[in-house]
Amino acid sequence: MKKYYRRCILFITILSSICNWNEKTLFKYGLINEEKVVKDTMSTSFYVDPSIDLSSNQFISIIIEFKTKPAKIAVLEAEAEGKQLTLEEATKQVEESHELFQKELTTLLDDHQVPYSIRHTYKTVLNGVSMDLPAVEIKRLLQSTVIEKIYPNRKVHLMPPIAPFNQL
Repeated sequence: MKKYYRRCILFITILSSICNWNEKTLFKYGLINEEKVVKDTMSTSFYVDPSIDLSSNQFISIIIEFKTKPAKIAVLEAEAEGKQLTLEEATKQVEESHELFQKELTTLLDDHQVPYSIRHTYKTVLNGVSMDLPAVEIKRLLQSTVIEKIYPNRKVHLMPPIAPFNQL
């Protein structure tokens, strides 16, 4: 559904530039519903990778990044801002974010009998989890207070740099 609205908005934007329409003209003739545009673009409280098809019923593997930074990173950021934060306090915040996420999963997914599985928890380089669930159910996570970003869980392969011929 979002793809449809995006395409409509793109079409209308192109048409308006050709016909020299402005935003008031588009709203006046009902070509764009201002409330719908605001609702669609401002409804999420966190970033969801646009490559994820939220209308699919297939299981998808995702990585969820929490708002709370990993302990060592939080300590370094606090130090850079001139604030006091010990490693123990930062570690406690990371643990609390995981506990809160587990509680939210109970209300957001378990109570609605949504099948999911947590594959791995991350606390060192990234604070978050990787999990499998139906893509359409990611919308339920919009009510979470812990989540900052959701990415598809993909393998990434880096190609080694090619050495110049004379250095072999």
